[in-house]
Amino acid sequence: MGSRGSKLAGVVFLGVGLWAWSEKGVLSDLTKVTRLHGIDPVVLVLMVGVVMFTLGFAGCVGALRENICLLKFFCGAIVLIFFLELAVAVLAFLFQDWVRDRFREFFESNIRSYRDDIDLQNLIDSLQKANQCCGAYGPEDWDLNVYFNCSGASYSREKCGVPFSCCVPDPAQKVVNTQCGYDVRIQLKSKWDEFIFTKGCIQALEGWLPRNIYIVAGVFIAISLLQIFGIFLARTLISDIEAVKAGHHF
Repeated sequence: MGSRGSKLAGVVFLGVGLWAWSEKGVLSDLTKVTRLHGIDPVVLVLMVGVVMFTLGFAGCVGALRENICLLKFFCGAIVLIFFLELAVAVLAFLFQDWVRDRFREFFESNIRSYRDDIDLQNLIDSLQKANQCCGAYGPEDWDLNVYFNCSGASYSREKCGVPFSCCVPDPAQKVVNTQCGYDVRIQLKSKWDEFIFTKGCIQALEGWLPRNIYIVAGVFIAISLLQIFGIFLARTLISDIEAVKAGHHF
């Protein structure tokens, strides 16, 4: 049923997550988790690892030991995840404005914590570079970060700038210039697009989805079919075990 693969993948995710936390010193000081106001990407890795390991363990041990309770737990969890995915997809389509507002709050919260965690920093940089965007709705959103804020009280060298991931790439440069965004927002706003991306990441993602709707739908259908197949196999095995226990032989 793929439960062994799920269990192995869960162990890998857990291992990677714990290694990342140990490198950042979180395991020696767990209060660092609460100090970060944005989301730590490592937390997502650990959550995925825990879920996959739990489901893999339940499915694998349940099948090997013919334990109906574990198999029913495995089957029920897959059904729950399937309907949660379906509900999220439907609600996201029906309440697009609400989803947009939540994503804006999420992105702005992470902008504030951009320099607090290297993994969060890399996540935002990757998002901005991949979508050629800057900030939630535009470069001005970087005023939310204490280092990039244009306030007169700020003494940061990055004041009135943006991260390098907002910069329009120069094909002639083979080495990334991490200071390309310094002092950009001091200049006239009409000149910003010569140096940085001026489109917000929310707009960029809204434009990306319609262009890739078939890919997104294909991935969703493929995942759904795998889940349905896992549910079918688990239910079949449960039925066989119950039939054998009831005295029916095949």
